[in-house]
Amino acid sequence: MGDFYIGDMLYQLFSFGILALFIFLIVSLFKSSKERKRQLDRIEEKLDSLSRTNE
Repeated sequence: MGDFYIGDMLYQLFSFGILALFIFLIVSLFKSSKERKRQLDRIEEKLDSLSRTNE
Protein backbone atom coordinates (compact mmCIF):
# COMPACT_ATOMS: atom_id res chain seq x y z
CA MET A 1 0.00 0.00 0.00
CA GLY A 2 2.88 2.38 0.67
CA ASP A 3 4.25 2.11 -2.86
CA PHE A 4 4.85 5.28 -4.83
CA TYR A 5 3.83 5.07 -8.46
CA ILE A 6 5.16 7.39 -11.15
CA GLY A 7 1.87 7.17 -13.05
CA ASP A 8 -0.09 8.38 -10.02
CA MET A 9 2.30 11.27 -9.57
CA LEU A 10 2.06 12.26 -13.23
CA TYR A 11 -1.73 12.10 -13.09
CA GLN A 12 -1.78 14.35 -10.01
CA LEU A 13 0.59 16.84 -11.65
CA PHE A 14 -1.47 16.84 -14.83
CA SER A 15 -4.71 17.36 -12.88
CA PHE A 16 -3.17 20.17 -10.87
CA GLY A 17 -1.81 21.75 -14.06
CA ILE A 18 -5.23 21.68 -15.72
CA LEU A 19 -6.82 23.27 -12.64
CA ALA A 20 -4.14 25.96 -12.45
CA LEU A 21 -4.51 26.67 -16.19
CA PHE A 22 -8.28 27.01 -15.82
CA ILE A 23 -7.92 29.48 -12.94
CA PHE A 24 -5.24 31.42 -14.83
CA LEU A 25 -7.47 31.70 -17.91
CA ILE A 26 -10.43 32.98 -15.89
CA VAL A 27 -8.29 35.61 -14.12
CA SER A 28 -6.63 36.61 -17.39
CA LEU A 29 -9.98 37.00 -19.19
CA PHE A 30 -11.32 39.10 -16.31
CA LYS A 31 -8.28 41.39 -16.33
CA SER A 32 -8.35 41.72 -20.12
CA SER A 33 -12.05 42.59 -20.07
CA LYS A 34 -11.47 45.19 -17.38
CA GLU A 35 -8.58 46.77 -19.32
CA ARG A 36 -10.63 46.80 -22.54
CA LYS A 37 -13.44 48.64 -20.75
CA ARG A 38 -11.00 51.23 -19.41
CA GLN A 39 -9.56 51.72 -22.89
CA LEU A 40 -13.04 52.17 -24.39
CA ASP A 41 -13.88 54.69 -21.67
CA ARG A 42 -10.74 56.68 -22.51
CA ILE A 43 -11.56 56.61 -26.23
CA GLU A 44 -15.13 57.72 -25.53
CA GLU A 45 -13.84 60.58 -23.38
CA LYS A 46 -11.51 61.73 -26.17
CA LEU A 47 -14.31 61.57 -28.74
CA ASP A 48 -16.59 63.57 -26.47
CA SER A 49 -13.94 66.24 -25.97
CA LEU A 50 -13.32 66.40 -29.74
CA SER A 51 -17.01 66.73 -30.50
CA ARG A 52 -17.35 69.50 -27.88
CA THR A 53 -14.47 71.50 -29.37
CA ASN A 54 -15.97 71.22 -32.88
CA GLU A 55 -19.34 72.59 -31.88
